[in-house]
Amino acid sequence: MNRAAAWLLALSAALLQAACGFHLQGHTALPAAVKTPYVEAQDRQSIFTQSLRHALLSNGAQLANAKDQSSAVVRIIKENYKKRVLSVSATNQPNEYEITYTITFAVTAGDKDLLPAEDISAIRTYSFDERLLLAKGHEEDLLRADMARDLADRVMRRLASL
Repeated sequence: MNRAAAWLLALSAALLQAACGFHLQGHTALPAAVKTPYVEAQDRQSIFTQSLRHALLSNGAQLANAKDQSSAVVRIIKENYKKRVLSVSATNQPNEYEITYTITFAVTAGDKDLLPAEDISAIRTYSFDERLLLAKGHEEDLLRADMARDLADRVMRRLASL
């Protein structure tokens, strides 16, 4: 195969990928309605809020500093994190935990609801060993951060569908 044929083959493969709607993972094209959003949350420093702000910025949004300067308001109505014991040992010590991260969000533009209030959740389980208390606490923190990123990505997909 000569160079021209190889180049033509590579070019046609790239065109086919672009034609089928292929996008790199993690990058979501945002509609004009949410290009300059304002993120309203009770806790602006929470892991989820920071993950959402980062996702918006990495997808080309220009975050507004005030509601009146924004094209849309993304309201984080509720953010809830809970942990429950799934199993215990014969000595009644926890062996496994389930953690659930739930957020409720809505999107408005002026007095128009773009997305009504919606709940989304992420659930993870992890084993527990009291001899590894510090490591297991760190594992829970990592899982919580991962869940926040997952929820932020899901919100981004909802925003992209507007």
